[in-house]
Amino acid sequence: MGRGKVELRKIENAASRQVTFSKRRNGLLKKAHELSVLCDAEVAVIVFSQRGRLTEFSNHEMQKTIARYQKYAAGLEVDKRGADYCIQQLKQESASMAKNIEQLEASRRKLLGEQLGSCSLEEIRNIGEQLERSLTNIRRRKDEMFMEQMKQLRLQERELLQQKATLCEKRCENPRESSKRAGTGNEAVVAPAPAGSSVGLVSNESSTVETTLSIGLPTALR
Repeated sequence: MGRGKVELRKIENAASRQVTFSKRRNGLLKKAHELSVLCDAEVAVIVFSQRGRLTEFSNHEMQKTIARYQKYAAGLEVDKRGADYCIQQLKQESASMAKNIEQLEASRRKLLGEQLGSCSLEEIRNIGEQLERSLTNIRRRKDEMFMEQMKQLRLQERELLQQKATLCEKRCENPRESSKRAGTGNEAVVAPAPAGSSVGLVSNESSTVETTLSIGLPTALR
């Protein structure tokens, strides 16, 4: 059968207590030595007996090990205090933000005309003035936006008028050539001729038709 669990408690008999202390102290120092050799760890053990007798073991210099421990413990304490301070600050900020959100939500409901039963006459008057200022700012911003839109439309109108004028100038820059192009058609051109000669009508088409006009008495009356 396995050995049962032994309850740890103070040994009342002084002699037995001293014997147990000596045995277990030696076992503790032995285990510390084995740990330092097997694992290459820096080990330091300090034991004070009930009578104040000191027993110590260290595989390095005890003072350096103690200084290292104090430095490490101080760093842990600083980190712990810093973490506690940060946590406290975050809690305060969270509570402040929650309070501000609640106040803003209450103000929003009042501006919407809700939950006004608990408001005094002065508070309602302040809410009305705040709404009037808000409406004034909104109207002013609206007028500014309309003015900006009108300015942009005027600029677009001016650009369109300039484009129209440019097109008209290009169209009418040489009216003589335009009139020549308009006069060249299928009509005939009559060239003047001296008396007694024939007048030729020349067409500008590909086929030319000639007619003869005689000036004087008819042949039968000569």
